[in-house]
Amino acid sequence: MTSQDLAERLFGALIGAAELLTVQLGRELGLYAALRTGPHDPAGLAKAAGIDERYAREWLEQQAAAGFLTAGAGSFALEPGAAEVLLDEDNAAYAGAAAEFALGAALLTPAVIDAFRTGAGVPYAEYRHIRHGIAGFNRPLFTHQLTGEWLPAVPEVDRRLRAQPGAAVLDLGCGMGHSSVAMARAYPAITVRGVDLDEDSITEARRAAAAAGVADRVSFTVGDAAAAGGTYDLITVFEALHDMGDPVGVLRNARELLTGGGSVLIADERVSDEFTAPAGEIERLQYAFSVLHCLPATRAENPVVANGTVLRAPTLLGWARDAGYPTSEVLDIENDFWRFYRLR
Repeated sequence: MTSQDLAERLFGALIGAAELLTVQLGRELGLYAALRTGPHDPAGLAKAAGIDERYAREWLEQQAAAGFLTAGAGSFALEPGAAEVLLDEDNAAYAGAAAEFALGAALLTPAVIDAFRTGAGVPYAEYRHIRHGIAGFNRPLFTHQLTGEWLPAVPEVDRRLRAQPGAAVLDLGCGMGHSSVAMARAYPAITVRGVDLDEDSITEARRAAAAAGVADRVSFTVGDAAAAGGTYDLITVFEALHDMGDPVGVLRNARELLTGGGSVLIADERVSDEFTAPAGEIERLQYAFSVLHCLPATRAENPVVANGTVLRAPTLLGWARDAGYPTSEVLDIENDFWRFYRLR
């Protein structure tokens, strides 16, 4: 890469980062929601969203310049399809969470700089916007693919979840609970227990279960995945193992909680088996997340292992062997971001 290439790449990244933050303005202030009802001029948007008219005009013009809105005759409207991407959190095209990620990473960068100097960490609880970004990014995957594609791709697991009496499921690192809720909605006989260290995430998860009408079969507990108890037919860990400070301990505990014939299903980052540079776009993104969030958050837990976001398949399968699983395999499930594993 020449110096000119690098300079142009950084300039493009600056444009993207700045535009992501303006997207977050539109999300948090309800500007896109107001435009969803129809076109607005600056005065109309200011009134509809309760903001200052001068700021409304500047934001509308910027969004149109960026190509997110159309402009005509003094009014502005959402581009076709923009509502699905920016507002509809269950839509498969939803990507509004990217703006929340950008804001969360920017706000905590000074703390990460300090952590680099001291070797300490940045507690996960401080990453409020990142927490919502993770949930927002993963929610459409859980809504559309978890029970429609991923679990049916493992017929033995799918049959057990559909059988009577209902299976017991443990969802470790459940975050805001969208995976737990999706499984309960798709498999009416099962019960699901979600466990996560983050108290605010568990509060949100309980709200999600109540809103979905499955709170009678889905419960959530603040706790350490390495110390969870009970007996389960299926244990899931979705994009969380790489953040856990004692991954072998978590997997060892999960093995002890399985019923006969039970399985652990893991989804974690789809990255190369070995370090390569330069890397592809997805691995570049994962490494950036690791530097800014995953590694600092794990270091704050006094971990046994601080893996970071980039969890390679040989590493995970090695953890499974160390945890005592006789069988561990990479599943043939396609996804651009995640690789899937079954341990038993």
